[in-house]
Amino acid sequence: MQQMLTILGPTASGKTPLAAALSHEIGGEIISADSRQVYRRMDIGTGKDLDDYRLVVDGSSTSGSKCGTQSPVDIPYHLIDICEPGTKYNLFQYQQDFFDAYQDIRRRGAVPILCGGTGLYIEAVLKGYKLSPVPQNPELRASLEGKTLDELTEMLIELKQRNGSVMHNTTDVDSCQRAIRAIEIETYNLENPVPRRELPPVDSLIIGVDIDREERRAKITRRLKARLEEGMIDEVRSLLAEGIPAEDLIYYGLEYKFVTEYIIGQTTYDEMFSRLEIAIHQFAKRQMTWFRGMERRGFTIHWINALQPMDDKVAQIMKLMSE
Repeated sequence: MQQMLTILGPTASGKTPLAAALSHEIGGEIISADSRQVYRRMDIGTGKDLDDYRLVVDGSSTSGSKCGTQSPVDIPYHLIDICEPGTKYNLFQYQQDFFDAYQDIRRRGAVPILCGGTGLYIEAVLKGYKLSPVPQNPELRASLEGKTLDELTEMLIELKQRNGSVMHNTTDVDSCQRAIRAIEIETYNLENPVPRRELPPVDSLIIGVDIDREERRAKITRRLKARLEEGMIDEVRSLLAEGIPAEDLIYYGLEYKFVTEYIIGQTTYDEMFSRLEIAIHQFAKRQMTWFRGMERRGFTIHWINALQPMDDKVAQIMKLMSE
């Protein structure tokens, strides 16, 4: 068996339920590869859907025959709810946290299943990116204050060209705060050519969950409406009431960016919904662009149809594992 399984795909493709079903079959534990689900109390907006990790399975008698009862089974998961909102979790921290969880799971004889849609995080741990921590630079931040996102993006592109940096996805820089942090990282790496931490690459069978574009768009819209009805706006209000600055929530992008802007009066509800829906569609498209790029960079991804019955998808993966 491979050391690890990886299940990746765009948002709304059904990665987590598949990873949970597979974990139950093979004795696996899930390591999340989602850059925002690390934050506590950011549940609805990040789509944690923790119920996906609880399966209801048929029970069996001691003789092995089905006894007609059903019981819940909790699938172990890692790297969800590990830090406080308002903090800036980053790739360097994720790579170390992943490796710690990965080693712990293997030490206990379980199968690690990496599951998520943050392509940068996935590629970093599979390839063993060599990274170094980057401290904040108050002087640099002060000098960049007031610049537009377009101006910051131009600066970032120039710095990346000088560094020969290809590890950060510039399409994810969707706010001035994120762009400033990216510039901070590139500037530090340019001025401080220090030895970087080395973690080994990880051998993995990679499964891609492929969902038809129109079905994906429809599912994203349905899910957005459901999350708003489930209390996503109240969730963001609660975070603001804790004292988390609006700009910190806007930094996290997507749901937290647009809902926060609505709550503080920068947009109307209809504008928020429309802009957020478009942004999530664009995000899903960027995710697929990243995964296709991984294939060009030498990764083999076995794509399976998201709309197949769950049993068929699990059977297809089990067959790939046995080859």
